[in-house]
Amino acid sequence: MSEWQGLVPEDISRKYEFYNFNHAAEILSQAYSSELNEVFQALREFSLTKEDVLKGGGNESDIPKKLSRTLYPLGWAEVQISGDLLVTLKKRHEGKVKGEELSTLTIENFVGGHNIDYVKGRIALDLEWNSKDQTFDRDLYAFRAFYECGIISCGILITRSASLDPVFSALGIKKKYGASTTWMGKLLPRIQARRHGGCPLLVIGITPNTIVERE
Repeated sequence: MSEWQGLVPEDISRKYEFYNFNHAAEILSQAYSSELNEVFQALREFSLTKEDVLKGGGNESDIPKKLSRTLYPLGWAEVQISGDLLVTLKKRHEGKVKGEELSTLTIENFVGGHNIDYVKGRIALDLEWNSKDQTFDRDLYAFRAFYECGIISCGILITRSASLDPVFSALGIKKKYGASTTWMGKLLPRIQARRHGGCPLLVIGITPNTIVERE
């Protein structure tokens, strides 16, 4: 077991799978332990029933709402980033006044339209249950934009583990959760291709161990 995996409580590691990029787990545990513990709390309270899985419905289903019911009361909120870029040209060559401005140019909406589902302090979190897999490109670009603008220090991304596939097959709904939707097999290659830039990411996979019988 890698040293960083010891930072995940045992009861959480039994229910989920974890992938650590750019030392996100170490950063979260050392500098943002309060936010990380709140995420662990949300993961403990999160569960699936067969009814949840059968209902489906992508990110408009009740599944992401279960996470929201824990995180929103703790101060996590959906956040959008937007910003303009101010470009200034200055004289630098001999015979001119050093530092004198030649012109300025504002590029409007240079950064804009990027949403993250849950942000608190300098930590951002997204959950993708069953959307089109291109949604991961949007998420990773948003994490990258927030990170490069100095707004967040780490990102957390939760999605379906491949280990849920046998469950879907047994329920006869494998087609609903197809290969072109958001699941771990579509996320990891994108991260390995560095589409998140340098943003540290902790990736969490929802496994069959989260499934419980409805009371």
